[in-house]
Amino acid sequence: MYAVMRLNSFEANKLAGSADSLKQFDEAHAAQPGYVGSIVVDLQDGRRLVLNLWDSEAHSAAALSVLGPEAARVLNPLMSKPSELIATGPVISTDLIPSARPRNRPGAIRDSGRG
Repeated sequence: MYAVMRLNSFEANKLAGSADSLKQFDEAHAAQPGYVGSIVVDLQDGRRLVLNLWDSEAHSAAALSVLGPEAARVLNPLMSKPSELIATGPVISTDLIPSARPRNRPGAIRDSGRG
């Protein structure tokens, strides 16, 4: 498994009415081959720490060609500053419990504002 961690800073007033936009981006993420899931932490004041999980680094890299333009179109207008890449790398340990929900299904993803 491979992880990509970002810090996203949103305009709080724009974020409040953005459920549909965030859902669109969630669906684009979920449709990518090798997408495992995401963890999003609300840091308050429009800031969110996002951990995207992929089957491999190759899957993560391949998804950028789709998700980069989607982020520019859907997320960037909501942000107070550009998404900050914190770190990437192989996951060496996890105790996450696998979900019963099918992977790579847009309906399985909650509104999260990931990037």
